[in-house]
Amino acid sequence: MIGIAALYFVAGLVFAAFAVASARDPHNPRRWGNAAFWALVAVSFLLGDRLGDFGNGILVLLLVGLAGCRCLGLGRPRTTSSEEREAFARKLGSKLFLPALVIPVTAFAGTLLFSYTPLGAAGLIDPRWVTLVLLVTGVALALAGTMIWLKPPLSAPVDEGRRLMDSIGWAALLPQMLAALGAVFTAAGVGGAVGAMSLAILPEGNVFLAVVVFALGMTLFTMIMGNAFAAFPVMASAIGVPILIKAHGGDPAVVGAIGMLAGFCGTLLTPMAANFNMVPAALLELKDEYGVIRRQIGTALPLLACNILILYIAGFLL
Repeated sequence: MIGIAALYFVAGLVFAAFAVASARDPHNPRRWGNAAFWALVAVSFLLGDRLGDFGNGILVLLLVGLAGCRCLGLGRPRTTSSEEREAFARKLGSKLFLPALVIPVTAFAGTLLFSYTPLGAAGLIDPRWVTLVLLVTGVALALAGTMIWLKPPLSAPVDEGRRLMDSIGWAALLPQMLAALGAVFTAAGVGGAVGAMSLAILPEGNVFLAVVVFALGMTLFTMIMGNAFAAFPVMASAIGVPILIKAHGGDPAVVGAIGMLAGFCGTLLTPMAANFNMVPAALLELKDEYGVIRRQIGTALPLLACNILILYIAGFLL
């Protein structure tokens, strides 16, 4: 039965290929740092379940050390030039998007087949991971189709993948690490501590101020963790459930939905949300690595104020 272990194995092989290609790149003065970094990522996917908590912790510290010491550099893989890519774009036009469309079509069609045909009962795919398995299957089909169609060198997938990962660098791993940080915060009882502090400073019966603290807390914790989904359990256990819902009778649906929107305002303001703010700056080669965030401040702050008003009015007055 194909499950998450098989997907981790595939991901591990991909990062191992990036590590080998990085080590063989003589044009990158920091090639050994890149090779070590992607090799450690490969180990985490291939052997993470065998390393145990302590081993995985050491692995993460090594990754942080390599990134913090600026051991990663930008490689120069064998790839097409800007002129060649522009020529391809003029020649093929919108057809270049066809391989990308194969991925969602495969995932959608495969999910329907799994749900409404005997395929689901065949035991081929673990039902818990059917979407991820079909997503990876779509990527494999799109890659195979592209290789047959455009006939690039066999090394092109690894070279282009490494070029993309080198451009993003260590920030590619931030979503996984920040999601783990949210779980650590929750397990450590941060939500309870924040809740106790809030009860101590909030005037009794002041619903609006409690709403403001909840929304600002969602924004600030999202800025720290880089992910509103990681911040929500902390703020929900601290203020959302005990104060807004139980103590003041707020609408749970409104508190949950608008609370998440307040958290997303924090996403617009933090480099920790690397996949939204830092990666685009790297891919677009912006001179200001925080340029995306600076542009979003004028949207995030008014939007946060609107979310506070909506949460208060829809959750407690209507």
